[in-house]
Amino acid sequence: MRNLKLLKCLRSLELQSPGCPQCLSVRTDTGSLLIASQFSITEYDPRTGQVLNEVSLTAEDYLPEDGEGVLVGIQDLPEQESVCVATARGDVILYNLSTNQLECVGTVDSGLTAMSWSPDQELVTFCTGQETIILMTKDFEPITEVAIHQDEFGEGKFITVGWGKKETHTIGLFNMLMHYNYIFHIYKDVQPALLWDDHRPRITWRGDGQLFAVSAICSQTGSLIASTQRHPNKHSVVFMEKNGLLHGDFTLPFAKDQAKVKELLWNSDSTVLAVWLEDMNPGDDGNPNTYIQLWTVGNYHWYLKQSLHFGRDPLKAPACVCWDPEKPLRLHLLSQGWASYTYDWGWCTDRSPGDDSQDSANVAVIDGDKVLVTTFRQCVVPPPMCSYELQLPAAVNLVTFHSQTQRTNELAALTADCRLHIYSQGVLTRKLQDKGTKNKSHLSIHSFLFLHGLETLIPFWGKNFVCGVISSQVQVEGHVISLCHSLKSDTLALQLEDGQIRRVHWGECFSLCICVEVKEDECLSLWCCLQVASNISSFVVYGEFLLLTTHAHTCRCLHLTTMSIRDLKAALSSEATQNDESVRKVERGSRIVTVVPQDTKLILQMPRGNLETIHHRALVLAQLRKWLDDLKFRDAFECMRKLRINLNLIYDHNPSVFLGNVETFLKQIDSTNYINLFLTELKEEDTTKTMYPCPMSAACQSASGSGGGGKKKVDTVCDALRSSMETLDPQKFCLCILTSHVKKTTPELEVALQKVRELRVNPPTAKNAASAEEALKYLLFLVNVNELYEHSLGTYDFDLVLMVAEKSQKDPKEYLPFLNMLKTLEPNYQRYTIDKHLKRYKKALHHLSKCGEEHFTEALNLVKDQRLYIEAMQLYPSDSPQHKVLSVAYAEHLMEQQQAEQAGLLLWRCGEMACALQAFVSCTSWRHALAVATHIPLPPEQLAQLARDLAGIVEGWGGAVHVLDCEEAISALIEGCAWEEALRLIYLYSRQDITETHLKPALLEGITNVAFLESQKALFTRHKNRLAVVREQKAKARLELIDEDGPDCADAELYSEASSVLTGSRIGSKYSQSNSRISTRSSKNRRKAEGKKHSLKEGSPFEDIALLHALIQIIHVIHSLLKALVLFQFDMLASNLQAHYSELLQLMEKGIPEIWNEGLQQGQTLITGPNSTANSIMASFQQPRPSRVHQQDAEILIPPKMRQSVKWKLCILK
Repeated sequence: MRNLKLLKCLRSLELQSPGCPQCLSVRTDTGSLLIASQFSITEYDPRTGQVLNEVSLTAEDYLPEDGEGVLVGIQDLPEQESVCVATARGDVILYNLSTNQLECVGTVDSGLTAMSWSPDQELVTFCTGQETIILMTKDFEPITEVAIHQDEFGEGKFITVGWGKKETHTIGLFNMLMHYNYIFHIYKDVQPALLWDDHRPRITWRGDGQLFAVSAICSQTGSLIASTQRHPNKHSVVFMEKNGLLHGDFTLPFAKDQAKVKELLWNSDSTVLAVWLEDMNPGDDGNPNTYIQLWTVGNYHWYLKQSLHFGRDPLKAPACVCWDPEKPLRLHLLSQGWASYTYDWGWCTDRSPGDDSQDSANVAVIDGDKVLVTTFRQCVVPPPMCSYELQLPAAVNLVTFHSQTQRTNELAALTADCRLHIYSQGVLTRKLQDKGTKNKSHLSIHSFLFLHGLETLIPFWGKNFVCGVISSQVQVEGHVISLCHSLKSDTLALQLEDGQIRRVHWGECFSLCICVEVKEDECLSLWCCLQVASNISSFVVYGEFLLLTTHAHTCRCLHLTTMSIRDLKAALSSEATQNDESVRKVERGSRIVTVVPQDTKLILQMPRGNLETIHHRALVLAQLRKWLDDLKFRDAFECMRKLRINLNLIYDHNPSVFLGNVETFLKQIDSTNYINLFLTELKEEDTTKTMYPCPMSAACQSASGSGGGGKKKVDTVCDALRSSMETLDPQKFCLCILTSHVKKTTPELEVALQKVRELRVNPPTAKNAASAEEALKYLLFLVNVNELYEHSLGTYDFDLVLMVAEKSQKDPKEYLPFLNMLKTLEPNYQRYTIDKHLKRYKKALHHLSKCGEEHFTEALNLVKDQRLYIEAMQLYPSDSPQHKVLSVAYAEHLMEQQQAEQAGLLLWRCGEMACALQAFVSCTSWRHALAVATHIPLPPEQLAQLARDLAGIVEGWGGAVHVLDCEEAISALIEGCAWEEALRLIYLYSRQDITETHLKPALLEGITNVAFLESQKALFTRHKNRLAVVREQKAKARLELIDEDGPDCADAELYSEASSVLTGSRIGSKYSQSNSRISTRSSKNRRKAEGKKHSLKEGSPFEDIALLHALIQIIHVIHSLLKALVLFQFDMLASNLQAHYSELLQLMEKGIPEIWNEGLQQGQTLITGPNSTANSIMASFQQPRPSRVHQQDAEILIPPKMRQSVKWKLCILK
């Protein structure tokens, strides 16, 4: 769906020579033209207008001086640096371009009518006046000669021609020749040559040089022969295979006897066919109109892309036309008046530039006097079909779409007669011919832009462009080959032939730095000041994306707003990574046609012409993110469902927004099936980090970092949806509510079954509500039937159990006896039996504890078997005998687990003093042991013996508190949180009254540590974050100081995580004098200075040191507090404190590597010594090092070690 766009027209009128041009060839190494007339051979450079070489053909009598001589062919021979010319007399002449000498290499007495060299210039073919064909080598050694019209073998017979040795024979070289003669003879026998036929033979070679054909009018392509054929009602160009069979045709846009074809010319890559035509009936002045048409093929349809009309002026009529052999889309033309034209065409796709939903994604295809328009937003129609076509009165050469927002569906078409036609939605709205363009050669108009209405149509002529309807004209240095307009910035840009870009401000031009260069081999190179890529086959810019196809058969979609030029180059030169949404494999040779704005469709055209619609993952995700940001959940859901995008992205894109708009989501989706599909696809994975990583500019919020409130993602979404569904319409969303229960991390099957039971008890009244049968059937679809049966049994509802059992494959003999047995049991014992059967031992214990003392032995066995000591002790009062038995059993278990101290605490509080004493002695808990011994009480002798046994660890007990009296010492220990020592002294001095008056209140007051821990947690986080900011600011400030003052700058040390000994030794006098003054101050002033040094005031020089001090002070240990709380049966409070303290320690453990990084320790000393090298010492100087600190503060640079071996937690707490 591409059009031919004229990039440049180079016209030169400086060449003047006698006679008329007869033959034209292009010198491939220089690009100059080789022109032969009846008088001379001329080498002419159309770019400079200079004649490079010229030699007369009449001086040496190769042609007559009267101008009646005729040349039949000219060919540039680069290897020989010569030009080969054949005359009608029969002379074959070589003109050496280096020596400027002529040489006749041979003569044919009967004369020559045609000459043609093979594409590789290894062979040359001549047609003689005796209607024979001579085949020679490039050195003009004859290979063979054969008659065009053969009588010996008959028409249509094949011949074999060879030369040299047998193994080098070429078989079938003339097969094409003879078979084509057969076809030619058929027409010759049926009808004689027309009157206007010049009776000159044409020789055409196949592109690989293996076959050639001779006929009246024909031309080669890759594997076809092009010729013309007249029918009773039309004139056609037909294509034949080498076996003579017809292989397609197209009809010329003329009446039957209106025009004749002078030549058919294929370009070098056989993509464009030039048809040179001339009117058969001349005008009143006796001169006919002359035309050159350019035809291309796509999807087996031939399109007329360009129509050049030269009028009736005989001096402007083409005399010679040829394609450039090196640049496939360059056409050279020489008029009868010696005017030289060089046309450079390029492929382009004319698409509407809109980026809103109003734009129909139009693509216009030129086809003669029609413009085929396809609106890809509504439908994808393969060419040559289209959505609608515009019929114009003349052939169309240029089309463009309006560049103003909301009007991008309007189209302007420029016809070959220089008339402009404006269409809106397929309706002609205006037609005009601008006065300024009448005097301009339409062959030079190659671009125009449609801006802000007709008052700003901008046509281009080579080095000039016109703003408005010839209202102003601007001269541009260089040839303008294309232009574009930005809808957002309203900027007009011109691209010059040399790749430069000029930005236009209506009369003022200045340079830009981005351009696109089109290579001759149709390989695009992207440029942004420097070459970014060279393997691009097509590209388009859509919004913030650059989409392109490569010759590696991939389609790339790059996010321009997040990429620099270097990033763009790296992305295009590297291989795609896993889950790289910017790369997609496409069919070989695919090209981009257009992108549908505000949609996900990307239209590609295959080499054969058919279309393919793909949804590039990057475009899809970008559009989905826009829809989700705009809360268009329905559009996003349908797109994700159709294109198989994981539905987790709906939540993962922005969890907080989704959770805040759950009702909007449900109302837009409004389908139980869709909601169930969304719920069943939920998983804990954050798809924005794994499957669909967010580009840097996209506003994506991680699902793992917000919206869940500490809960798991699946549970959060299920709970939020269920809550909203129960509020909106619980009967309508019944099945969805069941799904939300089943899908949770721990499936709530019992709750789901209870809802089914409620439906059975209270049938829904709504029309489309699900019944209990349907709900149960749906549950069985989600959950294995045997698993559901077990969970239904856990509801203790035997009717529900029977409902589920009937849907299963179980034999009634398997479950009916068991259910009947359960019905005979007491309710609590019945539930105990069910829970034990389902291995729900905690619930079983709970129900068994309600069955009375007669079942306590069974409960105790269950507790011991399943180790449910903590749960069991919570079920019985602390003063009950059952609680004491459980405590003793738990203590025995702890002793087995080497937890003697905790076992002693349990035994002590339940009154088993002797056992508690043994437990404390076994774990050398001397304070507890002595306290229990005093509490028993032991006789003085035994107590003394116990003290002597524990003498090794009681050394120094009591400490400084012995200077006080008993009560004051115990109070001091309690205030200092020395719980174990205080308890020992209480029993030592038999002051159990202090337990109630001082100890227990102090313990309860210590529970405020929970609030303290929360504050410390917030303080720790704040200090850690502030420390990171301070270090970053200091590093930045230091770099700035070093850049300004050099590495010896004194102030750089204060602003660095890093100061070297070298820098410290060269600190300026300002700081050295200050330090000396401080050293002479009093101790009071020094303490004051130390306090300022540890100030947390933001911006202070040593703020980072102060923050390290503050962070160290936060770490506390409260193991003894937990043990004291347990001893006096404050289990719940102790458990809460233990949990909060555990969270704080985890936070600190994670923060230590960030606070005390490796640079703090590595930078303390320089790497010097006998084993050092110059490089290592210089590297040591350049390493960042922490700020210089006082010796007494040096320990803060060493990170505290978390004592993982210390078991501070109590296993009897949860």
